[in-house]
Order: sequence, then C-alpha cells, then structure tokens
Amino acid sequence: MPKVKTNSGAKKRFALTGTGKIKRKHAYHSHILTKKTKKQKRNLCKMGLVHSSNLTSVKELLCLR
Repeated sequence: MPKVKTNSGAKKRFALTGTGKIKRKHAYHSHILTKKTKKQKRNLCKMGLVHSSNLTSVKELLCLR
C-alpha cells in the first residue's frame, strides 16, 4: 500500500495542541483592515480551535485518526 500524503495546504494552516485539539487562525485579518475596528482586529489575531463539526474533515486532511 502507498503512504497517505498530508494535504500541504492544511499542514501550513493547522497545528496540534498538547491535548490533541487543532488550532487555527481567524479569517478576515489579511487585508481591508482600515474599516475594521481595533477590537475586531485584536480579536482576529488570536488563535481559535477547529469546531467539532469540521474536526473530522480537518483530521482527514492532516492524516490523523
């Protein structure tokens, strides 16, 4: 059997925590920042966790079981 390859886009975007959860970055923080408030930009900087409804598909991309 051939080896299963990790999705190269997903491995750049997601990271595992020590407890096994998957970290992610927030969207909407790359451009058009002038119309967004300081509070909104500050909260978008922080890392979030992948929602449970998307967890199986992200784990599949990262070749996790």
